[in-house]
Amino acid sequence: MEATVSNNTSSRSNVIPMAIVAALFFILGFVTWLNGSLMPYLKQVLQLSPFQASLILFSFYIAVTFTAIPSSAVIRKVGYKNGMALGIGTMMLAALLFIPAAKTQMFGLFLFAQLIMGTGQTLLQTAVNPYVVKLGPEESAAARVSVMGILNKFAGVIAPVMFTALILSDFKGLVGSELTQAEIDQMANSLVYPYLGLAFFIGIFALGVKFSPLPEITESDSDDANASVKTVLSNHPNLALGVVALFVYVAVEVIAGDTIGSFALSLGVENYSVMTSYTMVCMVLGYILGILLIPRVISQQMALTVSAILGCLVTLAIVFGDNSSYVLSSALLQPFGGVMLPDTLLLIAFLGFANAIVWPAVWPLALSGLGKLTSVGSGLLIMGIAGGAFGPLFWGLASGSAGTAEAQQGGYIVMLPCYLFILFYALKGHKIKSWK
Repeated sequence: MEATVSNNTSSRSNVIPMAIVAALFFILGFVTWLNGSLMPYLKQVLQLSPFQASLILFSFYIAVTFTAIPSSAVIRKVGYKNGMALGIGTMMLAALLFIPAAKTQMFGLFLFAQLIMGTGQTLLQTAVNPYVVKLGPEESAAARVSVMGILNKFAGVIAPVMFTALILSDFKGLVGSELTQAEIDQMANSLVYPYLGLAFFIGIFALGVKFSPLPEITESDSDDANASVKTVLSNHPNLALGVVALFVYVAVEVIAGDTIGSFALSLGVENYSVMTSYTMVCMVLGYILGILLIPRVISQQMALTVSAILGCLVTLAIVFGDNSSYVLSSALLQPFGGVMLPDTLLLIAFLGFANAIVWPAVWPLALSGLGKLTSVGSGLLIMGIAGGAFGPLFWGLASGSAGTAEAQQGGYIVMLPCYLFILFYALKGHKIKSWK
């Protein structure tokens, strides 16, 4: 089935559809990057080890492994527009599940809520990403995805700040201290009203999408659309390798965005819950550069190459950096009234700059030449988000059970092979058209 914008809307301006899609990317970013604050928060409240805390991210992203292909089938059945509404509705249900989880303080219930949230996110991602690729020429797709990425990551800047203001504002001075049961109960209960409000907001938006003038992406009938996953991957190596590239990319993106708070907590940083915002600010700057430079100055391939090399260099600087050094803060933050943070923390945030262009660059390179199999390819690429489940998990294992700051710092070495594979895909992998 070849994906195209429906004929009865092809002459209509794409402004309204892109505005709706932009709002969806913002919601995706807000919900996704809440994990960066939720992970260290639950680590403190439930007294979790680094490995246990990584399961919070694992349960969110592992949903992709089981639901990406079914999501593609659902979208072919109900359409892209209804698929988006269903995805948001599922996320609303997940937000409501956080209320009994907070009341009971059951770790397993938090993980289940995260699993449902990841399921809804997967369905929404599978539906919304092809819109951005198809509403315009393929050679500028990375720039359009970059625009959506700015909103997605800008939501990632806002989400930790709101989490801190609404949930942690009354709990200053508790970092590094042993919590009493009364303090644990109070911190856990502070989740209830914010997540109730979140559920209400995204529920209203789901109804808005359902009855919006969003045009449908129609797909012409073709037997190729029913091809097996094995056949599709066998005939399109650039897609298969693209799935792996997105897998390792999301692994490093989530490590950089969602473990930085836990690492900050181990270093005794008071405002650990806002650290994800630092990574997201760097990603927003990277996306803006992508919009300005791609494809006018550099190609999607070259941008991907530079990102991979930068990721390798910054990873090594993190692992071998000095946690007692504040040189970067003194130069970049203190002159503007910012707080003093260890260099290693800011280097993790700088990974956001290296990561920004990877997602928008890989999508068009991986979908190139698929034509009638675009929806199938989209579902397979969305499976790459499962990397977000395993990246933090490997980081948690590499950090050891003690969870000291030094151990967690060394755990970031797991990102190096990920960036090396992205470099391979940028230089050669996306060009491979046959396995022979």
